[in-house]
Amino acid sequence: MNQLPDEPTRCSWCGTDALYRKYHDEEWGKVVHDDETFFEFLVLESAQAGLSWITILRRRENYRKAFAGFDVQAVAAMQPPDAERLMQDAGIIRNRLKITTTITNAQNFIKVQQEFGSFDKYLYSFMPDGKPIINQPVSIPARTEISDAISKDMKKRGFKFFGTTICYAYMQATGMVNDHVVGCDFK
Repeated sequence: MNQLPDEPTRCSWCGTDALYRKYHDEEWGKVVHDDETFFEFLVLESAQAGLSWITILRRRENYRKAFAGFDVQAVAAMQPPDAERLMQDAGIIRNRLKITTTITNAQNFIKVQQEFGSFDKYLYSFMPDGKPIINQPVSIPARTEISDAISKDMKKRGFKFFGTTICYAYMQATGMVNDHVVGCDFK
């Protein structure tokens, strides 16, 4: 737990950083069912691979500008000159593979939407009874059997930078799993 005097009790991972706390309090673990938000977090979580989440969270608005407001159709249509332009954008992580993967992941995201009717339906097909999981853990796991299965299937579909640990963080970010620890006021 991490709190200041007269502050609500929070999960310890968000520390005292105001942006991290806002994300924890208002977004993390909240159920999402719209594909736009699922795509936004796919972009952000994939960019986070190998980095801290706060690094990406601080660049979130830059990612929004760089990747067409997280419009999956616009990102999927990006071409090599767009990737070159993004390599010059100091507001995002300038990793060529992550940039080109974002474009490819957008194309794969659309294929999944076409096959399942929505990315939401695809993701929730892995969830028990098609519902979010509400945990009250003492400590938060880095992966689960469900994140293993989703990650494996997405890899088969051509998605990159989406291993099981990133997948589990994605599930937490979009409320597929609510892992606010025992005693957190935001569960």
